[in-house]
Amino acid sequence: MDCISSDTNIWFDFHSIDQLSLPFLMSYKYIIFEEALREEIVSPPELLAKLIKYGLTGVELTTEEFFYAEMLGGKYVRLSGYDRTALAIARERGIPLMTGDRALRKAAEAEGVEVFGTIGLLDRMYGAGVINSKIYLSCLEKFKKHPERRLPQEELDERIHAILKVMEEYQLVDE
Repeated sequence: MDCISSDTNIWFDFHSIDQLSLPFLMSYKYIIFEEALREEIVSPPELLAKLIKYGLTGVELTTEEFFYAEMLGGKYVRLSGYDRTALAIARERGIPLMTGDRALRKAAEAEGVEVFGTIGLLDRMYGAGVINSKIYLSCLEKFKKHPERRLPQEELDERIHAILKVMEEYQLVDE
């Protein structure tokens, strides 16, 4: 089972389209700094309990992760403390970082950490056969209807167009 260091915004994205359980169909173990889990996921009230039930795991920082996160603060002033800990966990443990935060994604890339976001996770689920084309399309369309989630609309449009083309080719689209 692969571990993924998680930022919190991904979970809000999937919650907004009523598909919070989908990412947990993957064979990933999602981990997050314990304090971030308890402090950042406070609303809606049921979200934290659902995430824990599905398998999101809070972890403590190692000494190395703590000091690395502190060092990142001077280097990337736009990152919050929780952003820095998510990046530190990913880098120090040699695992990918999952986030939709643009500044955090750029910092992760600069630090040599594999990073992907909500759409990337959805792509992975579809590519692994964990979700079918209809669920994939439905999620993309629902994300498109929630612009407050700040997902790149052009990426959503590209994927919607591509999956519709595949579905039409295989006659999976209702006429």
